[in-house]
Amino acid sequence: MPCVADWLNNPFSIVQGIFAQNLPNSDWEKKVTDYFKEKLKENNATNWVPSLNDVPVHYLKPNSLVKFRCMVQDMFDPEFYMGVYETVDPNTNARVLHFGKYRDVAECGPQQEIDLNSSQTVTLERQTFYCVPVPGESAWVKEAYISASQARVSPSTSYTPSRHKRSYEEDEDMELHPSKQKEQHIGSGGDIHGCGEPKRLETEASAGHHLISPNCSPPLDLNFPLPGEKGPACLVKVYESWDSFKVNDVLEVYGILSVDPVLSIVNNEERDNSTLDPMECMDTVEEQRVHSPPASLVPRIHVILAQKLQHINPLLPACLNEEESKTFVSNFMSELSPVRAELLGFLTHAFLGDSLAAEYLILHLISTVYARRDVLPLGKFTVNLSGCPRNSVFTEHIYRIIQQLVPASYRLQMTIENMNHSRFIPHKDYTANRLVSGVLQLASNTSLVVDETQLEQGQLDTTGVHNVKALGNLITWQKVDYDFSYHQMEFPCNINVLITSEGRSLLPSDCQVHLQPQIIPPNMEEYMNSLLTAVLPSVLNKFRIYLSLLRLLDYSISDEVTKAVEEDFVEMRKNDPESITADDLHRTLLVARFLSLSAGQTTLSRERWLRAKQLEALRKARLQQQKCVNGNEL
Repeated sequence: MPCVADWLNNPFSIVQGIFAQNLPNSDWEKKVTDYFKEKLKENNATNWVPSLNDVPVHYLKPNSLVKFRCMVQDMFDPEFYMGVYETVDPNTNARVLHFGKYRDVAECGPQQEIDLNSSQTVTLERQTFYCVPVPGESAWVKEAYISASQARVSPSTSYTPSRHKRSYEEDEDMELHPSKQKEQHIGSGGDIHGCGEPKRLETEASAGHHLISPNCSPPLDLNFPLPGEKGPACLVKVYESWDSFKVNDVLEVYGILSVDPVLSIVNNEERDNSTLDPMECMDTVEEQRVHSPPASLVPRIHVILAQKLQHINPLLPACLNEEESKTFVSNFMSELSPVRAELLGFLTHAFLGDSLAAEYLILHLISTVYARRDVLPLGKFTVNLSGCPRNSVFTEHIYRIIQQLVPASYRLQMTIENMNHSRFIPHKDYTANRLVSGVLQLASNTSLVVDETQLEQGQLDTTGVHNVKALGNLITWQKVDYDFSYHQMEFPCNINVLITSEGRSLLPSDCQVHLQPQIIPPNMEEYMNSLLTAVLPSVLNKFRIYLSLLRLLDYSISDEVTKAVEEDFVEMRKNDPESITADDLHRTLLVARFLSLSAGQTTLSRERWLRAKQLEALRKARLQQQKCVNGNEL
């Protein structure tokens, strides 16, 4: 039986064994998938697989098994490859069959040539996804995944062992002089479980959007949706069921790492040749750069297994439908009430003693689009927190607290400069044949905090107007219209938007809550910092599980309660026909839904309905009071 080091360090040996045993049957591919699926179920074996999210590429052994937690940023056109091919020895005429799956370059032994006219050749198709780390992923998520990892890695012995990390300039030198890499590669072994390297390794492979690539004057844009993001971008080659994935899906992929230097040589040669005879290559130089970047900067992963992730919270089981996960859920639900009370107290302190604002923030953070009726997204709950102090560190610290609670988030500072110069909407670059990312290309369940307190007087240009419109569409319809030049394409999304503003927001919202601080700390910075340091890590983790878990629960309303709610609404309309509208009913039902879920109840009770009405009455009274103080200003 193959040992752990075989299927982790040398998965090709496993694939080769299954391929050889099952010829000429065509089900060898399924047997490969089944083999690795079973292996990964054993004794937390997934934790033994090194992750590209945690480990720089040059610490990983080429052609070893790796995993990657990522978002599909773009999908390239399908490509053909030789699934099975035959080599022949010209001297002895001996023929050998090889598999081309999971490879970028067809291999053949010494004194062998590929017989391109062989009847045994099988041409197949695969899809390439351009994947990036999940935009806005919180630091605590990364740290939790790293601490759970049991992978042991050391700098790849195909590089000089005296240094821990090569710079990008050295990467470039290797790409330009591949003979250096070949010389160093002789005799390389490398054991993924070897040595005593620390579990927490150096930073991710990229330090930002741009990396210098060889033979190109402009830098290589890694196309991350958010500015300042770090981590590797990868070309993920998918062989099965690629139709079940779509742009912006969050995946965890397990596959074979390909960083073969020969890829860069081939790509550079193609680029040089295409300048000599444009008819030989249909791709533009820009398209070649984007679709075939240097493997040392954008590694390839040939997928053996891929799954969509329900969530990216490492404190929760990956799939909540399994029996073991159900035990976890029931155990946590049994202690839900004190967790909710502690979270409410924590957020009340963050909102300077305002418990109503804290209550609504909890409802906002567990809200999610659970269905769509025609174009209407059901379950969205955008909150506008007005009354925030202007030019204060308050909104920044509120975002920092949200960052500590949710798995992915981004703070959008709504300045004139940002609105006029940022790229919000992804657009298609037809020259490079790729989707150029924008700030609003985010994964499902990301928390987007729009800080309107930063807005100052000034003029929005055309870009700024389009960006504000795009934000409005995201909030109202939970969709972003990607720009394909000749047309727009709707991409539905599920983004939690919280707007912090001084007065009523310029943007639409489902619910406006006006902040009423009960205390004014003399030093806001010190007060907010002390809040987070005072919370025990174990308590913070409970908050994180609470907010992620409740978003995934089902919810229903019985016929009996539905009838009672309808009768109640008719009565409310009789008493106050001017101010009670259908929108009020919809919002109160939403508040009741999230109130029930926040208490761990998956059906609406009479008690929760009355509590929802009470909260809404308090919120409206506060707005009315503010209107009386400031005239028409809400």
